Amino acid sequence: MDEQLKQIGERLRGLRDVLEITKEQVAQLCGISVEQYERMENGESELSVANLQKISKEYGVSLDVLMFGEEPKMSAYFLTRKGQGMSVERRKAYLYESLASGFRGRKADPFIVTVEPKSADAPQEMNSHAGQEFNMVLEGDMALTIGQKILTLHEGDSIYFDATQPHGMRALNDKHVRFLAIIF
Repeated sequence: MDEQLKQIGERLRGLRDVLEITKEQVAQLCGISVEQYERMENGESELSVANLQKISKEYGVSLDVLMFGEEPKMSAYFLTRKGQGMSVERRKAYLYESLASGFRGRKADPFIVTVEPKSADAPQEMNSHAGQEFNMVLEGDMALTIGQKILTLHEGDSIYFDATQPHGMRALNDKHVRFLAIIF
């Protein structure tokens, strides 16, 4: 994971250099401190997919370029075989597998997300981003917090929600959970 974080940080630094954007501007866009952004750019701390998406939309660069270092090339269709999506481990407990990384100009970002279990007393990591999100549990059980509401989803359950609301996922029953997440 450390190498992936460093590579994402290098791509962010390169984007800032090319577009002559300050660290302060990016930090403000993401709603974080400059110090926190610097740690992310240095590969010492993670940057959420939601913040990478904000940066990609604001500065007109593909989310794939920031996450994977590759520009999408396909425009008619893009096939992802089972287990073959581009992967990035955003946090030690989260693994994202992009299902459309090669499709240029897409309107949504579909991922298979795997969340590893952690102790019940670990703080809930919350996130928010523009748009809407669809989640469908493929394997396991998860607690999904949206605002102050905690919902339990089991295999086969799905939910569509306003992604501007703070939300976070937690694996239940000491087992990982895998779910399809589509961010619009």
